[in-house]
Amino acid sequence: MGALLRQRLRRDWLQLLLWILAIVLLAFSGYAGVTQSYGTHADRVEVLAAVMANPVIMMFRGLPSGASEGQFMAFEILPWLTMLAALMSTFLAVRHTRGDEEAGRSELVAATPTGRTRPTVATIIHGAGANVVLGVLVTLALIASKVDAQGSVVMGVVTGTTGIAFLGIGLMAAQLMRTSRGANSLTVWILVATFLINGIGNAAGTPSNDLTRITSSWLVWLSPFGWAEQARPYDTNDYRPALLGLVFGLVLAIAATALQSIRDMGAGFIPERRGRAHARPALGTPHALVWRLTSGSIIGWAIGGALTGILATTLSGLAGQISGQNPAVEQILNKIAKAGSLDETVVTVFFTMLGILAACAAVQTIARARQEEAHGTAENVLARPVDRVRWLADYLLVALFAILIIVAAAVATGWLGLAGHPKSDLFKVVAIVGLGQGVAALVFAVLAAVVFVLLPRATIPVAWGLVFLATVFGLFGPLFGLPEWTTKFSPFAVSPIVSNGNVDIQGLWWLILIIAAGAAASLLLMRRRELASDG
Repeated sequence: MGALLRQRLRRDWLQLLLWILAIVLLAFSGYAGVTQSYGTHADRVEVLAAVMANPVIMMFRGLPSGASEGQFMAFEILPWLTMLAALMSTFLAVRHTRGDEEAGRSELVAATPTGRTRPTVATIIHGAGANVVLGVLVTLALIASKVDAQGSVVMGVVTGTTGIAFLGIGLMAAQLMRTSRGANSLTVWILVATFLINGIGNAAGTPSNDLTRITSSWLVWLSPFGWAEQARPYDTNDYRPALLGLVFGLVLAIAATALQSIRDMGAGFIPERRGRAHARPALGTPHALVWRLTSGSIIGWAIGGALTGILATTLSGLAGQISGQNPAVEQILNKIAKAGSLDETVVTVFFTMLGILAACAAVQTIARARQEEAHGTAENVLARPVDRVRWLADYLLVALFAILIIVAAAVATGWLGLAGHPKSDLFKVVAIVGLGQGVAALVFAVLAAVVFVLLPRATIPVAWGLVFLATVFGLFGPLFGLPEWTTKFSPFAVSPIVSNGNVDIQGLWWLILIIAAGAAASLLLMRRRELASDG
């Protein structure tokens, strides 16, 4: 067991360090951001009242428990802390179970006196330990930011127990699905579904008379995110809901261990769909194969883009009402977007999320190239008259199409959301800002390609880390009071915007230069690079 744990720590130390540092930094910055942006009790009360007035906004925010600084901070950042902990834990669980099984490592371990189920037990200890460390550091970071200690302990506990709950979900998904890609997709869909269920449960709750607190509906008890929020940090500080996440995660982990002991190595409990004996003629080209491998995830990201587009235009009027009642909110929106009118600002803020979604799709497409290389399936393609440069160029081309599809979906639904809108010229803002965010997303595709060529084993953690850092600086930097110059490091924050009807191209030429240089460098360097199939 000791050797298995050391092996996991050796493989994961850098990834876990980045995940935990990023989550702790988010927690540490949260309190300062609230005190700087919503300095008075009246500001916070106005924001909570306005948010409660719209169920759609409530679905994507935390649970209001009061208007003190600590309570408002929990309302702002607790959903994101728990979501990041959940993603860290599910990826860890799948990587060390189904991922190792695909790579053949599990079979090697099972052939020793260690046995078949011991690696899963080691993964449970490894993942639980990572979440304990995360919970402790989040608590210390919040206490260091001089917020109430008892509430900070609850914040750390619920962050860790939510991570353990999703560790169990990841372990179970690895038993059900036959591939790590299928297991990761299943866990992400469960994460999104439970996040929305919790949001719907909060939106359907009963507000207090002073509009600073909501009593959630029963739906929240169906979601690990709901268990975390029902602990109500800095309010009732109730540990009992948080324990549900711990028990849920451990029960699923034990069930996953039991399932592994009764199934064949390499098999899953959900059978794979049988494929055709012969591929369609349209699948006869390398780029068609890349599209076939990535189209499912691209469609998922496009659905997210479509939701972003329609929310941007339909909620712009409501956000205008909120900001008009609270100058602090208007100031924050203007810091993020630097746009002129409030409608333009709201669309720009929402479409920053679109850029993040498109960047995720692009990075996932390039990461697929690394997975094909690590699994050895790329060799089958390169054994044909397909050179390495064209092979990588096909992934870049599909990444570009993925971005265009996601942006087009958002622009189309944004146009639908403007039906009957008194300011029909807002569509110009939607189109320009959408295309600008598409350019920003393409930067991450070429940077991921450069990393893939130079440091193939680091492709996935570095590429996703870049997206995460750009999101923190570009989207959350102004909210947390970070210096304005730090946001300029994020491509999402320097893409073109519309201000009072005029187009401000901001850093467009820099983004295009980076894209051109990155694409050229990755393709030229690929000519001299051998395949690196070691995973």
